[in-house]
Amino acid sequence: MREWEKLPKELRNARVRKYYSLLKKKRMSLFIKRMLDLIFGVVLLVFFSPIFLILAVVIKIDSKGPVFYRQERVTIYNRTFKIFKFRTMVQNADKIGPLATVENDKRVTRVGRIIRKVRLDEIPQLINIIAGDMSFVGTRPEVRKYVDAYNDEMKATLLMRAGVTSYASIVFKDEDQIIKKYVNKNHDVDDVYVDKILPLKMQINLKYLRDFSVLTDFKICVLTVISVLRPKKRIKTISGVKNEI
Repeated sequence: MREWEKLPKELRNARVRKYYSLLKKKRMSLFIKRMLDLIFGVVLLVFFSPIFLILAVVIKIDSKGPVFYRQERVTIYNRTFKIFKFRTMVQNADKIGPLATVENDKRVTRVGRIIRKVRLDEIPQLINIIAGDMSFVGTRPEVRKYVDAYNDEMKATLLMRAGVTSYASIVFKDEDQIIKKYVNKNHDVDDVYVDKILPLKMQINLKYLRDFSVLTDFKICVLTVISVLRPKKRIKTISGVKNEI
């Protein structure tokens, strides 16, 4: 971890300091986490390479546009990077609609709807993991617009690399359905995400920081696999976090 004085100014506040002190005591666990990210990142990238090729062909046949969707997101120390994802929406979808998606979003392609259900669109993020922009487990990387809405305590999540999965992403795997309920009541999609969903997700993400361990990461990875293989199985709440949606 960086020394406190070397953190970006926007992260150096009293609420972040509490989480910084906790994580600093777990520097060895953070080192092991990074080593495991590198090892499994390379192994899985090789293992999934045939699927990469198949999905690339299918995506190109299904709709116009690039195979990969690259968007600027925010990760550790408030640093911006470009995330890799298989494109699941029409080209320039973020320019013709909100940043968040809703259930039955018309911008999602036919193939995109299928691969989003089993989260195959996330596989290219193995590249981001190897590059050091992301980890297997951590707060999902948000766009700058949403990060700018963080309060002082939420900024603590930027002390660790953004993740491919997390407790929050498992609990809110159907967040598009939640957003649609509000949109049907004439609420703005981005406003719903920032005001209703983001605060609850961040409660879970902050709890992850407080409880961080390599074993916790392993549990989250197992739960992620279960949520993909058994989509009807839902985790309603996380101990110590109040879900008000």
